[in-house]
Amino acid sequence: MSSEIAIKVENLSKCYQIYSQPHDRLKQSIYPRLQRLVGKQPKQYFREFWALKDVSFEIKKGETVGIIGRNGSGKSTLLQMLCGTLNPTCGSIQTHGRIAALLELGSGFNPEFTGRENVYMNAAVLGLAKEDVDTRFDQIAAFADIGDFIEQPVKTYSSGMMVRLAFAVIAHVDADILVIDEALAVGDAYFVQKCMRFIRGFTEKGTLIFVSHDSSAVVGLCSKALLLQNGAMQYEGSPKEVTDFYLATLHKELAQESPAKAHQEESPHPKESSLPKESQNKEGFGTGAVEIISVRLTDEAGINLVTITGGEKVRLSIECLPHQDVSNPIVGFLVRDRLGQVVFSMNSLHAKQGRLEEFSKNRSIKVMLSFNMPTLQTGDYSLGVAVAEGTQLSHIQHHWIHDALIIFFRPRETVFGLVGIYLDSVDVEAW
Repeated sequence: MSSEIAIKVENLSKCYQIYSQPHDRLKQSIYPRLQRLVGKQPKQYFREFWALKDVSFEIKKGETVGIIGRNGSGKSTLLQMLCGTLNPTCGSIQTHGRIAALLELGSGFNPEFTGRENVYMNAAVLGLAKEDVDTRFDQIAAFADIGDFIEQPVKTYSSGMMVRLAFAVIAHVDADILVIDEALAVGDAYFVQKCMRFIRGFTEKGTLIFVSHDSSAVVGLCSKALLLQNGAMQYEGSPKEVTDFYLATLHKELAQESPAKAHQEESPHPKESSLPKESQNKEGFGTGAVEIISVRLTDEAGINLVTITGGEKVRLSIECLPHQDVSNPIVGFLVRDRLGQVVFSMNSLHAKQGRLEEFSKNRSIKVMLSFNMPTLQTGDYSLGVAVAEGTQLSHIQHHWIHDALIIFFRPRETVFGLVGIYLDSVDVEAW
């Protein structure tokens, strides 16, 4: 394997035997052998479930790779095989360097052992000698920050305490490859921020594989992303490309599962877009029941905005053409930075007047969203718009355009962080 490659996966597959009844497992262990002895074709008493099928990819040293996909797509199975805790049915995995993993909550811990004993056991599994753990134990305990509980059996820990201890161990074993599978979702905000600072520092020198349902985290953290679907590799590319494709696919699947599928199929998306030049050739998706015709960002006087400083009152005008009646329309937008991270978003459900009135078929609609623009760092940002139907928690996307407009921010003052603010005043009291 090339010295530049950290992980190489070729035609990796994992098959499980699923038995309908417990006694079928006993039959499978006995009858096929007897059937072969008497010259009969062996009968199979199970059905095959391929959790992973012919997955191939390479990860270079120093890359940060995000793996996304719906529940049951094979993400956890893939990670377990990469870490060596699960054997593949076929295919090969080559790794170069020490791997540390934070997989399922509590995996690798003995619930009867104390936190201290589990630290030594996990560190030994990851290749550290007892003397190395002795010198690092105080740092591990400080990172976990669970106090005297480190001397108590792990079975008495909360889920958050268990994650703290597990992450503290993998953060101090000098790993070359770090694998994290959604485990930080149960941590408190303070500890998650501590972990993210460690992860960002680790990406400067090591290889990271990160599984998350948070597309913004994948876009902001990773240099490459993989999308798994039903155990197969569906897409590989930049994080923004993969998350956009995943989002479009997810909404399409949800729409097909919806009872409204029948009337949606009567209104296919138009083959040609009538968006103006500044919004042409933009990728998007939706049922096509409503078509976004034009998108404009202006000041209060209706003048198109080219450069934005932040703090000004703006109006986002979205012109739509419904191809069918829409009873509960929602019109919204989001703004992404150059890495594809969502900086802020809003939709019509948050307006003071509440829900929009019904959209009537073939009657053009212009929705104008007015708000004070926040202050962002200098640079280009993309503005995506969407028209949906339903509620905040359950809705169908009729037309979503990823990058309808590109806007440029040039704040009056230097902005530290994603969003800046302007102070109205500064008062000083002395006594």
